[in-house]
Amino acid sequence: MIRTPPLPPYVAAALLAVTLPTTAYAQSTTGAAGAASSAAASPVPSLADVKLLAEMHLALSAVNDSSDARAAKAKNKTLDAQAELAKEKREAVAKVIKDRGLTTEQYQRLRFQVSTNADLRAQFDSIVGKLTGAPVPGRVVAAAAPGFVPAAQLPAGLVGTHIGHVTTSYVDTPDKAGLLVVAFAEAAVASQHATLATRTPNDLAAMKLHAGHVLHALDPELQKTGPGKGFGLRKAAGGVAQHIELAAKETGASGNVKIHATHIAAAARGTLSRVEQAVALIKQIQDATEAKAASSLVAQLASLCSQLTSGADSNADGRVDWGNGEGGLQQAQEHVQLLIAGEKRPG
Repeated sequence: MIRTPPLPPYVAAALLAVTLPTTAYAQSTTGAAGAASSAAASPVPSLADVKLLAEMHLALSAVNDSSDARAAKAKNKTLDAQAELAKEKREAVAKVIKDRGLTTEQYQRLRFQVSTNADLRAQFDSIVGKLTGAPVPGRVVAAAAPGFVPAAQLPAGLVGTHIGHVTTSYVDTPDKAGLLVVAFAEAAVASQHATLATRTPNDLAAMKLHAGHVLHALDPELQKTGPGKGFGLRKAAGGVAQHIELAAKETGASGNVKIHATHIAAAARGTLSRVEQAVALIKQIQDATEAKAASSLVAQLASLCSQLTSGADSNADGRVDWGNGEGGLQQAQEHVQLLIAGEKRPG
């Protein structure tokens, strides 16, 4: 079964409130005889069964997320507390399954059937995608990553080498991706988890958990573990500014490269400025002792993280410029594209 990012408790509650009609699958496997039958002998799950499983999967993920957040609290580090939390988690999992009208055996059999049938798995992934907004695995034609430029389109010589470090490949990044590509990926993780934090305004532990995830995407030196790439937006955006400026300083750099390098570097530094602001907000969230205070800070963090990519219209002139601190990664990418287009030669 795929691992979908867990949903907050209030979403799980909403999912559990959904009432589905009793399915043919559940009817056919009720009782000891049905529970003892093999997966191969069970009827093929219907679309309603797959929908049921998808909703249960998300609800169980929410249980795990909430349980992990509670287990991470300092006051719950004792063996007795951990044992009690484990017991509560087992009971919550059992309730999710029971509330859907299945036994544990029926749930496991349905899960196995969907996991091992390509068509059912595709249905499951599609339903999960609709419920969470996540892309459907293996069913979307891959597009070029934001910020990526093929090596064949780069200028010749050291100018192209430095631009390539920004757009195409860099030795120290995950998968040796370009620095701007990594910056987009880390910014997406930061924005996602800042948004997740806003969904639990009454749960201080959950807000702190997701704030830590944001911090890992921004700077893994400050937060060692998390869902980011392990490189960090701070380092990636700084690298974009550094290497595009190195390209502009090379002897063979054209006027086109020099102009757009200035714009790209400025937009990257605008992003860096927001990274610093976000880190400061996260520190306040982590120091908060009440959910109400943290919730206000989390709302600010989510807004700021959305601007890491989009930039911000600070002077309210109806557009986001690359300069004046307004630019974000999107503006950097736009000027990368303009730079590449300006370097193309006929024939």
